[in-house]
Parts: sequence; structure tokens; C-alpha cells
Amino acid sequence: MILNFRKATIYPILRDFMPNECLFFLHVAAVFLFTFGALRIGKETLGVWICLQALFANLFVLKQIVLFGFQVTATDVFAVGGILGLNLMNEFYGKESAKKTSVACLYSVVLFALLSKVHLLYTPSSEDITQTSYSILLDPAPRLFIASIVVFFIVQKIDLHLFGKLKSRMKKSPFALRNLISASLSQLLDTVLFTFIGLYGIISSPLAVIFVSFFIKFTVMATLAPSSFLAKRLLKPKEIVL
Repeated sequence: MILNFRKATIYPILRDFMPNECLFFLHVAAVFLFTFGALRIGKETLGVWICLQALFANLFVLKQIVLFGFQVTATDVFAVGGILGLNLMNEFYGKESAKKTSVACLYSVVLFALLSKVHLLYTPSSEDITQTSYSILLDPAPRLFIASIVVFFIVQKIDLHLFGKLKSRMKKSPFALRNLISASLSQLLDTVLFTFIGLYGIISSPLAVIFVSFFIKFTVMATLAPSSFLAKRLLKPKEIVL
């Protein structure tokens, strides 16, 4: 009764006073704070947070929202946040640690997908009301799942290589600039690949989807850029590898 009352009253009120655009920037701020909080704690926590963002991005990608007048998915913030975390891992703890984190992300996403299938195989009881919801969330079309995994792996590998090159050739430039350049290029590739591998033939205008999705991602990256510059000057993570 209490749960239903809260759903019936609090959520509509929050939606009335908190449009998607406001939630979007709060979402960006939360991901930023958690990312640099994980960096402050140490390498292991940052690695766990990067893997969690990969899981969030793949789990929540099915939800469609309207943002700045465009229809997009609700996971672009996690996609950009994951790349930010990976670049921070590369910056502070070295390329090898970032590579291991990328492999751990892939392992986590594949393991989550397989165990989700096991979860769905259980026959629900006659009183269960969650099976349909779980099926919608955990049993997406195989094409979308495969596209998400393949694109995720390719983009992380390319971002690691690109950020490493920028780090060696732009040593005097701030982290925020190098992160913005590598993240922008890798997320553009992410958007193009996923649109054509996962969505081509399903959507009517792939180019429009690419433009809108990348616009949202670039907005996130541009918002994070000055913040990451300030945060790097303020935070001193433990056991930094230079």
C-alpha cells in the first residue's frame, strides 16, 4: 500500500517539476561525482565503477526518452562516463591497467547476459508478477545484444589506443582536452557502428539517429570537460602510476 502510494504521488510530482533536461544534467553530475569519487578511493574501485557503467549502458539502453526535443536512449551518459573512467585509468594507472579494465568490462557484460538467460529459464510461480518485466529487460533481440557487445569492445580498444597516442604526443596538454578529443572520436564511432549494426533496417533515418545521439553524447562530454580539469587538480588518487 505504501509503495503504491509513493508511486502514485511522488513520481508524477517529480516529473512535473523535473523535466528530462534537468534530470539529464543531474545525471551527468552524478556520474561525474561517482567517477572521481572512485578515482579518489583507488584503482580497484575505479575499475569496478567502469564495469558497472558498462552494465548500466547495456541494461538501460531499451528505455527511450525525449531530450531537447529528440527521441534518444537513456544510457548515453553511462557510455560517456565509462570512457571517461577508462581514460582516467589510463592517465593515472597506465595503459596496461586500462586494458585489463576493458577486458573485465567485456567479461562482466557477457557474464551478466548469460546469467540473465539462466534467470529467465526459471518457471515463475502462479503468484509471480515480475516475469514479464524481467523478460522485457533481460531478453532483448539477439541482434541488439550482439551489436552492443561487439561495438562496446571495438570502441574501448580504439579509445585506449587513441588516448595513449594523445597522452604521449600531448604531454603538456590538460587531461580534459585529451579526454574530450579521444572520447568524441570514439563515441562518434560507437554511434555510427551501433546504428548500422544494431538498428539498420529497423529505423527509418539512420543519419538522423546518428546526429541526435552524438549531439547528446557530445553535450555530456562538453559538460564534463571543464569539470574533469578542475577535479584532476583537486583529487589525488592513491598509488598513482606515472
